[in-house]
Amino acid sequence: MTEDIVVSVDWLAAHLDDVRVVDVRDAWEFDGIGHVPGAVNVPFDRFRSSEGDAGMLPGAERWTTLMEEAGISSDDRLVAYDDEHGVFAARFLVTALLYGHRDVHLLDGDFSAWNRGHETTTDEPSPPPVTYEVREPAASPLVDFETVEAALDTDAVIVDTREPEEYAAGHLPGAIQLDWRELVDTESRGLKPDAELESLLADRGITPDRRVILYCNTARRISHTFVVLKHLGYERVDFYEGSLTEWKERNGPLETSEE
Repeated sequence: MTEDIVVSVDWLAAHLDDVRVVDVRDAWEFDGIGHVPGAVNVPFDRFRSSEGDAGMLPGAERWTTLMEEAGISSDDRLVAYDDEHGVFAARFLVTALLYGHRDVHLLDGDFSAWNRGHETTTDEPSPPPVTYEVREPAASPLVDFETVEAALDTDAVIVDTREPEEYAAGHLPGAIQLDWRELVDTESRGLKPDAELESLLADRGITPDRRVILYCNTARRISHTFVVLKHLGYERVDFYEGSLTEWKERNGPLETSEE
């Protein structure tokens, strides 16, 4: 078995009986288009908060219910996928980590990569009855508004994973722009080769020796970048879940690209 947070379709095919596969696409795609054999469906909109700030954590009680309905127990090895280069699946995995799930993996290349060379099914899964236990994560990457604000005057590299146009309209002071999609190969739909990723990140000053703080708008896009950095061995990666939504609400300082 692997410790890498990112796994290939061939790895998954070889370990299909040893993992719980989670498909975060919409139910109509899961049922109508087909899915990885044995996968369960937990659509993206079900594990986001429906109250308060859109897109935030769903709450421990709701998460527990979702996992038990899907037949997932706390110690299962999870592999998640979507059909959007992994960005929605990555949000699922980061959510799982924040609720204390320790063994999580992203399928490289999303459903398209699996569908090109492996069997799919439309069979409806029958998850076993399980009990799920939310636990404290061993080390939470979450940081709050005050922590990010204090980091503005340090050597931490603050990374804005949104599109260039969004960044230009307003970003945290000193933030580096890195559209999460730059890390993806559009042809394979998976991650670019590690050497290419490392070079791209180094060119922006995003290196493993620095503390990295990630933000976007509602924590979806930073989830993908978080997974990529963990795949590459980065240790100090902070996850500002409130992101620009909270930052603006709290009247945090902003810069534009013209300043």
